[in-house]
Amino acid sequence: MESKEIQKIKDQLLKELISTKAKILEYTDLSKPIAPENAIGRVSRMDAINNKSIVEAALRETLNKFNQLKIIEKKIDESDFGICLNCKKNIPFGRLIIRPHSQLCVLCAK
Repeated sequence: MESKEIQKIKDQLLKELISTKAKILEYTDLSKPIAPENAIGRVSRMDAINNKSIVEAALRETLNKFNQLKIIEKKIDESDFGICLNCKKNIPFGRLIIRPHSQLCVLCAK
């Protein structure tokens, strides 16, 4: 992979890290429990509990993505960066720009 391509991927990786960290903060704030002394009604409380579980699932996914991005951040300068872990072929540049934490090519990711 050319150094220009690596730099573009590094730039995209940094953008992804920043936006993912912002989402983590947002989801963490949204997943805080609702105090029982808040009079919001039984149905509204049930709805809030349901929404909280959805936000917690999104938070887990986002934390997972953030961890994958951090791993790639450490590996991006290694010689095997951009090589599919499964088939050992090059991961297309376009895939790495769209999803910088990809460790599998499109065919192996199916």
